[in-house]
Amino acid sequence: MLIDRMPHFILFVFSVLLSVTASAKVAPHNLHASILQYHHVSRHTPAVTSVSPEQFSEHMQYIAEHHTVLPLPELVKRLKKGEVLPENAVAITFDDGFQNILENAHPILTRHGFNYTVFINPALIGKEPQQLTWDEVRQMQREGVWFANHTDDHAHLLDRKGMSEAQWLAALKNALEQAEETLQQQLGYSLKYLAYPYGEYNSAIQALLREMGYIGFAQQSGAAAPYSDFTALPRYPSAGIYANLNTLKVKLSSLAMPVLSEPINPELHYHHRTPRWTTRIDLTDIRPAQLSCYFKGQPLAPEWVTADSFELHITTPLKPGRSRVNCTAPSKRSPGRYYWHSQPFFVATQDGKWLD
Repeated sequence: MLIDRMPHFILFVFSVLLSVTASAKVAPHNLHASILQYHHVSRHTPAVTSVSPEQFSEHMQYIAEHHTVLPLPELVKRLKKGEVLPENAVAITFDDGFQNILENAHPILTRHGFNYTVFINPALIGKEPQQLTWDEVRQMQREGVWFANHTDDHAHLLDRKGMSEAQWLAALKNALEQAEETLQQQLGYSLKYLAYPYGEYNSAIQALLREMGYIGFAQQSGAAAPYSDFTALPRYPSAGIYANLNTLKVKLSSLAMPVLSEPINPELHYHHRTPRWTTRIDLTDIRPAQLSCYFKGQPLAPEWVTADSFELHITTPLKPGRSRVNCTAPSKRSPGRYYWHSQPFFVATQDGKWLD
């Protein structure tokens, strides 16, 4: 091999460059941000996706006192460029264009001067009883609210409907472009953002978004940094069981785990539902012994297979639907702040159905 014939000095420089490349993965703490995800702000909607107006007001008051809210487009732009962010930067997003966002959340956000983004399904706007109308969307737009693509009709993207892989991806591309074109016609701009319905995606969809020049937003937990995967940016669900302000405080100040390994495909076949995978992380600001991982609220012990790589294994077959494993580790440089990484998994039923 060529490397075997290199002079010792060149080999030394080569090894140093490799070391620098690896250590450069950790971004300074002023290059990290959290993105919050809400659905309903109401006491009369499904509890699992709802936060009461009182709870939402409490969240926003805390953010006003301790964080800096950035418009999502500005945050994404600055993250991609590696630009310094305000201390404790956060962006606020909603999935689905529910009317209670305008009725209950918008006045609170406006009072604090907070910008936010709503991912909507254009085919449902003005058609479903709980949905905003286009007139209301445009009213909110005039008041500074951003709107982006959540697909046309909120279907499960992983449902191939009997199509081949190529047919499925072509249909998906066409559907995304159609929804984006409607947004362009109605609002006069196209962000080329996509929030995955139900948070579901796989590596083929990520490759499609990359090809189309889209930014993808997922629903697994974690902070975002310049080295994050921009086809599946994490967001913290902040409603239902995740609405507790005490736990949300920790997430709001979290840091993006400096993962060095390639992402794994989160879609699992029904007959292969016991995933085993290895994650490599930059340990510059992390002590391996302090890394903790959890599945369904229970510890999942990481097995360190190399100095900077650990393996996780779920031995009980995952149930159809959505699951995720969260791993956290305290920062050595910033006591009280935690690196956070979440690995999602998506499984259809034995007969290929995707669960809401």
